[in-house]
Amino acid sequence: MSEPADPTDPYSRLSYRRLIAWPARIQREAPFLREALAGAPSRRLLDLGCGTGEHARFLSEEGFEVTGVDASEAQLEQAREAGPGPEFVKVDLAALGAAVRGPFGAAISLGNGLPHLFPAEMALFLADLAQLLEPGAPVLFQVLNYDRILDQRVTSLPLNVREDDAERVVFLRLMDPRPDGTVLFNPTTLRWRPGEEPPVEVVTGKNVVLKAWRRVELEATLAAAGFRVEEVFGGMKREAWDARASSDTVVVARR
Repeated sequence: MSEPADPTDPYSRLSYRRLIAWPARIQREAPFLREALAGAPSRRLLDLGCGTGEHARFLSEEGFEVTGVDASEAQLEQAREAGPGPEFVKVDLAALGAAVRGPFGAAISLGNGLPHLFPAEMALFLADLAQLLEPGAPVLFQVLNYDRILDQRVTSLPLNVREDDAERVVFLRLMDPRPDGTVLFNPTTLRWRPGEEPPVEVVTGKNVVLKAWRRVELEATLAAAGFRVEEVFGGMKREAWDARASSDTVVVARR
């Protein structure tokens, strides 16, 4: 692999397109996305923290006019490589209003992007988002269930192993929950070649400090910004949310 173009970008050498089984994930999440976004007052949609653009591209195929935004230029480059469709814009979410123009009829933030925002940045982001959305616009937020992670001191997420030509790529997501409500996140990619020496090599590894948004904090922050929380689930199959057992916190809100 080549050196990252931006050494300050913690995701510059991570290819989420290769590390996640996207077709299966999209198929699993599609019914929920269609239902949550069905009442959008227009077909213009914001994908917030879009990464390599798989959700943006799916929703574009569903008839939405999608603008995907992300702070990582490396991730956006991979999104653009997939061909025409959504528009992709590089911007920190806390400066969203300076980079895109509304109005939009819906917005999504999937894949744990919001924890990159601490309270002051989250307030700026939500204020901008509220101004960009049409009245009644649905908004779908997905983060990890940080109630479970903090309370049970969860230190890792399930392992991902993907075949990549003649080798296997292992994606580790290690976490160090802290008493101050933050998590030190270590996304790490390994090259695994059984039978060779060494059989495992570290390709990438980064330290990323995240704000571990508990459900009550997330709901209160959304309400303060003028969003109405309608439903909270434990996953994208409408599972009941359980502080101790759910893998995710999925919030359906409306402008």
